Amino acid sequence: MPARPLILWPDPRLRHACAPVETFDADLRALAEDLTASLDAAMAAGLTAAHIGELRRLVVLRPEPGGPASVYCNPEVVEAAPERVDGREGSVSMPGVADAIERAAWVRVRYRDLDGVEREERAEGFRAACLQHEIDQLDGIFWIERLSRLRRERVLKRFAKLRDAG
Repeated sequence: MPARPLILWPDPRLRHACAPVETFDADLRALAEDLTASLDAAMAAGLTAAHIGELRRLVVLRPEPGGPASVYCNPEVVEAAPERVDGREGSVSMPGVADAIERAAWVRVRYRDLDGVEREERAEGFRAACLQHEIDQLDGIFWIERLSRLRRERVLKRFAKLRDAG
């Protein structure tokens, strides 16, 4: 279960919708293990298979450092709170920059586990924001697309300066 290299913005794979997981087998488990190792190496709260170049609907989440990792195959938001909250977000694929994103305060997510069993989870707070962020990524929506044009341009300029600085 080696950590894999992360793809960086503006790699076009970050803007492609991921294909559904259809086969729940040893290969999927190996990918989930690699994704978990990559999550830990990046010290991230969540990671999709797209972040390591695999365009499959697979997410690993560990919003509490040292807590257990959760694996979601084909996750989808089936219900969301009407209440909205702001939280700071960024991406391991665009290191060094972050900005405030408005998200639903809580969500109910339907997904399959690694055995293909359908499950549901209600999440709130930071975990809900992480799930929404990663599901967006699976849909080909990179986090900066949730920003106004002006704020997105500022983030892109900050990221370019960081990248150019080395």
